[in-house]
Amino acid sequence: MSDYLIKALGYDGTVRAYAIRSTMMVQEAASKHDTWRTVTAALGRALSAGTMMGAMLKGEEKLTIKIEGSGPASPIIIDANSRGEARGYVSNPHVDPERKSNGKLNVSAAVGEQGYLSVVKDLGMRENFTGSVPIVSGELAEDFTYYFATSEQTPSSVALGVIVGEGDKVEAAGGFILQMMPGVTDETIDEIENRLSGVPPISTLIQEGLTPEEILNQLLGEDNVQILDTMGVQFQCQCSKERIGRAIIGLEEKDIRDMIEVDEGAETHCHFCNEQYLFSKGELEEILKEKQNLSGN
Repeated sequence: MSDYLIKALGYDGTVRAYAIRSTMMVQEAASKHDTWRTVTAALGRALSAGTMMGAMLKGEEKLTIKIEGSGPASPIIIDANSRGEARGYVSNPHVDPERKSNGKLNVSAAVGEQGYLSVVKDLGMRENFTGSVPIVSGELAEDFTYYFATSEQTPSSVALGVIVGEGDKVEAAGGFILQMMPGVTDETIDEIENRLSGVPPISTLIQEGLTPEEILNQLLGEDNVQILDTMGVQFQCQCSKERIGRAIIGLEEKDIRDMIEVDEGAETHCHFCNEQYLFSKGELEEILKEKQNLSGN
C-alpha cells in the first residue's frame, strides 16, 4: 500500500488532525543510510513527524528539524516541504542499544535523553522562524508534543511509531498529530483523552492495516472527522549533479583550479540520500569557463 497522509478537522473545527502512513518512505530512508534497527525507528519517527509538520505549510514553504540529543545516533536532521516530500539522515546509522525490558526498541538510548529539538521554518519572509526546546524523553513523540506546546503554544498530542521486523525490514511506520484549536471545550479534550488511552500504538494500527482515515476515526470518532486533504508522501532529495555544479560555480576561482590541477577531479556526497557525485577534470574545466564567462573574465 502506498504512503500518504490526511489533513482533517474534528469537533466542528476545534481540533486539527493529521495522520500518516510512512512505511515505504521509512524503508527507503533505512536502505539509503544502512541504518540498524533502532536508528531506523528513530529516523522513521522523525521523518513521519517532519512530513506531517511540512503538510502544515503552504506553497514553497519548508522546514528543517534538528534533533541534537546526547545519544550516539544524534544529530538527526529532517527536511520537509508542503508537498509531502521529506528527507533525512543521522550522524551514526550503526547504533543498536539493548532493547527495553518490555522488548521494544530503545530509541531514547540512541537519540539521547538530553539535548535540543529545533525547528527552522522558511516561510518566504526576510527571517526564518526558529523554535527550540529541550529534549524531554528522546522517544521523539513526547519531544514533538513538548515542542508544539512550548514553542508554538499549541496543545497537541503526537504519536509516532515504527515496527522493524525480520531482516531489519520496516513492517509499519506512521503517526498522528492532534492539535487543540481556540474554542475547544474541556468536554472535547476529555473525550479525546479517553479515546487515546484505549487506542493501541500507532505502529500496531498501521501494521493491522488501518488507513490514516480509520486511525483518525478511532481517535476522534467517525462522526467528528472532516477530511480536508489527502496527500501522497515520499522520501525525496532535491540534490542533483546540476545543482552541485551550480554550487561549484559559486566557489572562488582558485578553489576550482585546485580541484582541476591538484585533485584532477572532485567528488561530493549528499548527506540526505547518500548519493555520490563525481566531476571529472574536463567537467570542472567547463565549470571554470562558465564562471569566467559569467564574471566577464
